[in-house]
Amino acid sequence: MTDERTVLAVGAHPDDEVLGPGATLAKHAAVGDDVHLLVVTEGATQQYDDRSIVERKRKETRACADRLGARSVRFGDLPDMMLDDVPHVEVNQVIEDAVDDLSPDVVYTHAATDVNLDHTAVHESTLVATRPGSGVERVLAYEVPSSTDWAPGAGYFDPTTYVDVTDRIDTKIEAFAAYETETREFPHPRSERAIRAWATARGGAAGSEAAEAFELLVERRLTP
Repeated sequence: MTDERTVLAVGAHPDDEVLGPGATLAKHAAVGDDVHLLVVTEGATQQYDDRSIVERKRKETRACADRLGARSVRFGDLPDMMLDDVPHVEVNQVIEDAVDDLSPDVVYTHAATDVNLDHTAVHESTLVATRPGSGVERVLAYEVPSSTDWAPGAGYFDPTTYVDVTDRIDTKIEAFAAYETETREFPHPRSERAIRAWATARGGAAGSEAAEAFELLVERRLTP
């Protein structure tokens, strides 16, 4: 009998999977868990005129996955920045297919309060795909710099779970560096300095040097 788990990280766009739970995914991989990534959109059409950027981003995602220790990457290829116009069932299906094929124990997805509407659509569809009967035991929502932190108002990210990533924050930085199309200069949130600063702040809340924060959405236990 093994304690190894199957982990699926669902992101709307290339880079969400590392900006959010990247260091935690690296910790999963380091202890022998099978880590898989799903990118729901192609992440380019509404930002770039050149369709070749789609394949470039996929190469970056694969390089990032290798650095995190992920076993596989899937691409949903739905339209970028347009998931609010895509029928909900189509977004559901992309995530359900991954859940059916991989049978994950743990799923990471976007927070419901992100300013990016693609993120909130993925959040809602993940809850559908991981409903009772899916076999998924645990679902957690992660935060993404330049989306979760830019959402004002009463609905805000409210972490309930922290993971000490002191030993994997460098891995996260190295993995994110694969995304040459997405890195920005400080003080932009998608910069190395800002990512480290955010991990330090979350670590301060958790009592560690560096941490990633999550909202626990689902916990299905057979025992108390």
